[in-house]
Parts: sequence; structure tokens; C-alpha cells
Amino acid sequence: MEETITKATYQTNSFLDYISIESAIGYIEKYGLPVLYALLIYLVGSWVIKRITRMFKTVMTQHNYDESLQVFLFNLLTWALKIFLIIMVISTLGVETTSLAAVIAAAGLAVGLALQGSLSNFAGGVLIIMFKPYKIGDLIEAQGVLGVVKQIEIFTTKIITPESKLAIVPNGAMANGNIINYTAEGKMRVDLTIGVGYGEDIKKTKAVLLEVLVSNPKVLEDPAPSVSVSELADSSINFAVRPYTAPENYWDVYFTTLENCKIALDKAGIEIPYPHRVTIAKQA
Repeated sequence: MEETITKATYQTNSFLDYISIESAIGYIEKYGLPVLYALLIYLVGSWVIKRITRMFKTVMTQHNYDESLQVFLFNLLTWALKIFLIIMVISTLGVETTSLAAVIAAAGLAVGLALQGSLSNFAGGVLIIMFKPYKIGDLIEAQGVLGVVKQIEIFTTKIITPESKLAIVPNGAMANGNIINYTAEGKMRVDLTIGVGYGEDIKKTKAVLLEVLVSNPKVLEDPAPSVSVSELADSSINFAVRPYTAPENYWDVYFTTLENCKIALDKAGIEIPYPHRVTIAKQA
């Protein structure tokens, strides 16, 4: 009797073990394999995306595409491929793509309403890339910021100011606002005002100041630099000193010209007036 009960118990346990193994195998086939396939697709897809973006960047570099256009298109392609890969991974896990598309559309609408400013910046970035009011390396002034364009991204433009500060300006504001591009024409005019005393010879002063400009190798010959009387002020004759230079040499020419004009005028014996204060003492 005991042997019969023991045998029956053993058979029951064996049957339960068999059921457990079958259930485990079923779960693995139902859930484990899709997860494994999804992981495999993600790893392979990530490797393929790196290869595609690397090849894309190489082709653009070989064809001498504009640097700002390269960065913009590279970021756009990378994000598009990553989103496509994520959709493939999710569909591999058994999520229906039609319902997923509906969810993405609804989420996109909600995100679009919440991020209207960001979408405006994205559109501004596209316009900047298409019409190219400026490019990387240009000296520009926009939205109250003056500096050299460091990078044009999808949503923002990064500018390095003369104080070596990084300014990040939204592309929406850049595309819709006024932009002064100092680099576009390849030259800039440096505006200086130099005053001398009323007793000085005008022609001699003009010759001395013009010699300072001509002798500077960073001053352009075309357009030619000029020196003209701009104002008969209260205590001085003011001269408009106007050299032209390349945009990257602007500040160097500005400060060098100021210094050299003072040295040349002193050497020529031409007085630069300065304010005088007269004190009258009233005797009791």
C-alpha cells in the first residue's frame, strides 16, 4: 500500500515538473525570444546607424559641403535613424505598429502644442541652413549679441563674443530678427576720430595720419583708407580716420591705429588738445 502511494506521488510530482518545464519553455518562446530578437535588432541597428552616419559625414566632407550644413544634416539624419530603430524594436516586442503610430501621432500633437517655441526654433534652423544669412566662422551681430559663429545646431546658434563668452541664441529669433554679417563682404571699415588743435596745419595732419594707415600691413589697399575733416569742435579739429581691414583683424587694426596715430602726431609736433580747467580765485 505504501509502495503504491509513493509511486503515485512520484508520478504526480513528475507530471507537475513536466508541466512546469513546458510552461517555462512556453514563456520563453512567447516572451524571451522576442526580447532577445529586439535586443539583437537594437545592437545591430546601432552599429548600422554609426556606419551610415560616418559614411554620410565622409561624403559631405569630400564634397566640401558647408560646415554648418554638415552639422545640421548629420544631427537630423542621426535622430531620424534612431527613431526608426526604436519603432522596429518596439514592433519586434509585439506592439502593433498601427496603434503605435496613433500613439506617436497623439503624443506628437501634445508635444507640438507644448513645444511651440522649439518647433519655431527648428523651422528657424532650417531657414538659416537654406538661405545662409551667416555660416560658421562669420562675425555677426544679432539679438543684441556680437561675436563669431561657433556652431549652428538644430534649435540654437552658438556665438563666441569678443570677451570669449559663449552666447546661445534660439534659431527662431535669429531667423526672424535683424542680422548684421560683418564677414559677408570680406572687409570691414574701422571708424576712428582723431582731434588736433586749431593751430595745426590740416594738410600736414592729414598726411601724417594717412601715412599711419598706409604703413599698416593689415590695412587693405582696396578700398583705400581715407582721412577727412569731420567736425570743427569746440576745442579741436576732428578727423575721420577710416581704414578697411579683414573682419578677423578688426580689433587689431583699431587699437594699433589709435596708438600709432598718437605716436606719429607727437613725432610731427602736432598737438592733440585736451580739456583745460581754469580756476579763478576771488580775493576778499
